[in-house]
Amino acid sequence: MRVLIVEDEVDLASALRSALEEAGFACDVAHDGDAGLNHVETWDYDALVLDLMLPGVDGRTILRRLRETKRTPVLVLTARDVVAEKVELLDAGADDYLTKPFELSELLSRLRALIRRSANEPRPTLEVGRLEIDTVARTVRRDGTTVPLSPKEYALVEYLALHRGEVVSRTMIYDHLYDEHEDTASNVVDVYVSNIRRKLGRDFVHTRRGEGYIVDA
Repeated sequence: MRVLIVEDEVDLASALRSALEEAGFACDVAHDGDAGLNHVETWDYDALVLDLMLPGVDGRTILRRLRETKRTPVLVLTARDVVAEKVELLDAGADDYLTKPFELSELLSRLRALIRRSANEPRPTLEVGRLEIDTVARTVRRDGTTVPLSPKEYALVEYLALHRGEVVSRTMIYDHLYDEHEDTASNVVDVYVSNIRRKLGRDFVHTRRGEGYIVDA
């Protein structure tokens, strides 16, 4: 899953990025509102971590502009523990909020929940045929046995499972598994799909020629 962090405090943004990447997310970072707005208008993210007080365009404007065209889950970071402000944020289109300071473990948990809910999957464990996908532990079990997967293989399995019943193109997969600075081989998605089929069985993911891949609903 790919997340955009819009936060002008450089140390906090760096800590957030490190925590998210360690948890298996691909991350982009913007340190001011103008860059943040450009990112959300250019890319489709799985979630957005948005500070309100930003140089240039403020967080509320980014949220408003985003909601004109996209349903990306938004977790707002706010320094004010004021009920009226929280109500305003939720009514403006934010999906959740955290008051600074916060625990990184709570932010990660809230992000995972937002991403699942955006895919109409409120449960932390996804079931696809004979597979159980634990989105918290980031593990996959087939017939009760854990199957070893690399971080990117797991990320692809989770993405396909959250979008089961939908055809996802190679470009969509690439855009949601890698951040803007990663440069990989053009056939990387095909390689991961091949590895996943070998480990989980060819019945897990099917190819739609000329379109992409699909996991049956």
